[in-house]
Amino acid sequence: MSGSSPGREISPFLVVGLGNPGARYAGNRHNVGFHCLHKLAAAHQLEFKQRQKRARIARSSISGQPVILAMPQTFMNESGRSVAPLARFYRVETSRLLVIYDELDLPLGALRLRPQGGSGGHKGMRSIIQHLGSEAFPRMRIGIGRPPGRMDPADYVLQNFSADEKLLVEEVLEQAVAAVETWLTAGIESAMDQYNQRPKGVGDGTE
Repeated sequence: MSGSSPGREISPFLVVGLGNPGARYAGNRHNVGFHCLHKLAAAHQLEFKQRQKRARIARSSISGQPVILAMPQTFMNESGRSVAPLARFYRVETSRLLVIYDELDLPLGALRLRPQGGSGGHKGMRSIIQHLGSEAFPRMRIGIGRPPGRMDPADYVLQNFSADEKLLVEEVLEQAVAAVETWLTAGIESAMDQYNQRPKGVGDGTE
């Protein structure tokens, strides 16, 4: 629990964006979590100048709250090897950890926040759950849509967004940044109420 005991700092918020490190993967659909953190950092004049626990991090306050932004540099499937040590080092309560990542089962332009849950088959999330030993932390999924035809999803997520897709991605990332800010100040339920919306003209069969 976040404490008011003498001499103990309040637990910071930890906002994690998932992706693969390196220029080769920078524009990939799988890296939309990184894209979101870059946009959030830019909105608050932050830079990822530090490296800690196998992550690039930025530390500051956002909306008056102490925040650590982190992009694991472990490659997606080993994200937990960075996130869990960071959370433990900074004594971050699970309710103050938000993980942002790509979701095949949401259409491009949609985002969904949830207070907790399983990995849904996402290997980065699976790693984080395994290393934290808990599923009870908020997450935000950003839709990238399903691959066309019979394309292997593993190949699809490692493709870059097309020029037309980038326009829609920029719009949803603006919403994602606002959703993070709402989560920081008003909590996950308020963020869900405001931002778990279908994009105009798009339907999906998920919850």
